[in-house]
Amino acid sequence: SISMDYRSNSAKMVTTEPTFVPDILNTHILTLAAASSASTELHALSTDEKLWQKICASSWPSISDPRISDLISTFPSGHRSFFSDAYPLLHHHRSQGTTLDRPVAAATPELNSAVDIYYKNAPIFSKVAAFETLSSWFMSSPFRVELLEPKEFFPTTILHHPSSSEKDLKAVSVQRHWLTGEVEVKFATVMAGDGARGSAAEEVECEMVVTCGEKEGGEVQVRQVWMGMMDMEGRNLSGNNGLGILQGAMEAGERKKEKSGKEGIERYEEFVDKKKLWKDRNERREK
Repeated sequence: SISMDYRSNSAKMVTTEPTFVPDILNTHILTLAAASSASTELHALSTDEKLWQKICASSWPSISDPRISDLISTFPSGHRSFFSDAYPLLHHHRSQGTTLDRPVAAATPELNSAVDIYYKNAPIFSKVAAFETLSSWFMSSPFRVELLEPKEFFPTTILHHPSSSEKDLKAVSVQRHWLTGEVEVKFATVMAGDGARGSAAEEVECEMVVTCGEKEGGEVQVRQVWMGMMDMEGRNLSGNNGLGILQGAMEAGERKKEKSGKEGIERYEEFVDKKKLWKDRNERREK
């Protein structure tokens, strides 16, 4: 332990037997991870798989699904590895020689998608879905992952939830339909595409769109959830191309925690500006 005397502005090291209360440390997992080199006991706690599993499950309820928990068990450090990879900002600015017409489904026969949606710090939607990627239909059709179709309403009552995740991805746009009153919330991540400077797929947008409605009594109804990928021209990428870019971003992308809480939105706004410049440049060429 460290003993500090504010009157003499000094500090001295005192050798004591460390006594920790696990329940207290469990609520300060990031501090624990940062201080894990201070003692063998802290290190043991920071590598406790059950502790990391508990922390992850409190932020992402969907990972309790056996399909996801089985996948996480294959990570080098289990749930701790998953937690470290789960920050919202995925920086993947440079393509590592991605070839968009190269089949990648053989190396990735199945795409597992786990989605948790929070409203006012309370979980209102949690679902896991698996998609087979080997079929010619998936490879040639637009890359679109439907987690909840309009015919499948997901009603939920807003309940108090004690955890508040700083890792939440911020929405880039929120629009209300003028007739139905439904609210469409869009989340987006910009990724490197084919790496060809000036091409429509130099950068691509991976978007997640959530459509919600509100009923009397404060009940929020999640009505549609889907994910897709588009290039700078606004065209949908094929399943094969989208999966290849997504795989490259997950393997080579850098995970970063937002500092101001606006980095992700600013990155998306830069992408929108680039799309406008790309469109103007190509229109001038066609004249």
